[in-house]
Amino acid sequence: MNMNLLNIKKILMGLFVCFFTLAGHAESIEETNRYKKRVEGYRNLWESLMPTYTKLQYAGGMGLMNVGFGWSYGKNHQWETDAFFGFIPRYSSDNAKMTFTLKQNYIPWRIKLNDTFTFEPLECGLYFNTVFSDEFWTKEPDRYPKGYYNFSTRVRTHAFVGQRLRFNIPDKKRLFARSITAFYEISSCDLYIVSAFTNHLNPDDYLRLSLGLKFDIF
Repeated sequence: MNMNLLNIKKILMGLFVCFFTLAGHAESIEETNRYKKRVEGYRNLWESLMPTYTKLQYAGGMGLMNVGFGWSYGKNHQWETDAFFGFIPRYSSDNAKMTFTLKQNYIPWRIKLNDTFTFEPLECGLYFNTVFSDEFWTKEPDRYPKGYYNFSTRVRTHAFVGQRLRFNIPDKKRLFARSITAFYEISSCDLYIVSAFTNHLNPDDYLRLSLGLKFDIF
């Protein structure tokens, strides 16, 4: 009888030890999984901040030559956000100037012509441009009568429309990009648009043509 009770106690103790060992192991696995999920979340966050393409753009009221990068997103990658740094030569001023532009693009649809070329019949959007120079101001200086200028000369708002043609580089020939897109845009800024209606300007006085290339990295 005593031997039976002793065996039962040993069995129960063994079961308790197994139970707590398994419970601790399960908790350890759960903690490891939570850690892996946190690490994966951090990686996804940093990967989402990595630009997916670079761009070169000539003219457009944002600088003679502009170099930028950006991100494409949306279900069909129909949205793009660009950041550009541009250069304005001296021309009639004393010094050359640098510019910065933040641009939002919308591409509603694409037409696949073949395995190599894709046509984007419409792109449109807005961009905000500023010049790094003390010659431009956000608030009207005191030297001017109040209300003499009703706009900021430091920041310009532009609207544009254009078209694009994408060349999909074959896998074996890719070096630094998976595709190259050539585009043109016709744009105008807020000041020009207001002047067009108030001063009856010709289209070539307030519309600007720009050309560019986009290099898709990812």
